[in-house]
Amino acid sequence: MIKATVNGRKPYEIIPSGAEGSPVCDGKAVSWSAEPLPSGGFSVLMDGKSFVAEVVSTDRTEKKVTLRIGQSVYEVGLEGPMDRLLASMGLSEAATRKVNDIKAPMPGMVLKILVVPGQSIQKGDPVLILEAMKMENVFKSTADAVVKEIRVSERKAVEKGEVLIVLE
Repeated sequence: MIKATVNGRKPYEIIPSGAEGSPVCDGKAVSWSAEPLPSGGFSVLMDGKSFVAEVVSTDRTEKKVTLRIGQSVYEVGLEGPMDRLLASMGLSEAATRKVNDIKAPMPGMVLKILVVPGQSIQKGDPVLILEAMKMENVFKSTADAVVKEIRVSERKAVEKGEVLIVLE
């Protein structure tokens, strides 16, 4: 069973394939189909009603997808059986607290360091600008963290995989 929470409200319980092979939502069989559109959206037919859905964004780490249906926007969070098992064991919170050091994905030159040791940063905050293949790449924090150590300096060449900033 999958739990789908739409816009932070009471979750829907979804069984992907019920007794008759069709999905079941909150105990009720649902008939639906979806076809991709050339524009990038989807034509959806559900229980005899037709509408167009567009995927606005996805966040795989948070298991959320944002959809636009007509003029309305819906944020859908998904939780599967493994998510519930990990949460019952107290492991889900530990997994979200894990912070990875920032490494160079390719050789390049550090143009600007935007943080200092000891600084608290939020998920999405820019921390460093690396020039690689004649393009400036802004590195952002993947989680809330504290800058523990900066291992590079501005105008320094770095190699692929080299640790640039240590986070805790």
